[in-house]
Amino acid sequence: MNFQAKLSRMIADKNPTPPVHNTAAPQLRIVESTDIFRGQNEIMIKHEGVIYRMKITRQGKLILNK
Repeated sequence: MNFQAKLSRMIADKNPTPPVHNTAAPQLRIVESTDIFRGQNEIMIKHEGVIYRMKITRQGKLILNK
C-alpha cells in the first residue's frame, strides 16, 4: 500500500464522534480575549489576593505567570 493510500485510509478511519451534550451540566461562560486585553498585550489579574500577569506572546499564545 503506497503512502497516499495509507493516508486516505487513516483519514477515513478517523470518524469524528459527535459531542455528548449533558443538559445537567452548567453552561460555561466564554470571554473573548479582546474584551479582556482591550488592545493591550499584558494584563494583571488579582485572584484571592495574589497578582498574576497574563501576556499575549508574539505567536498569539497566552501565558499566565504568578
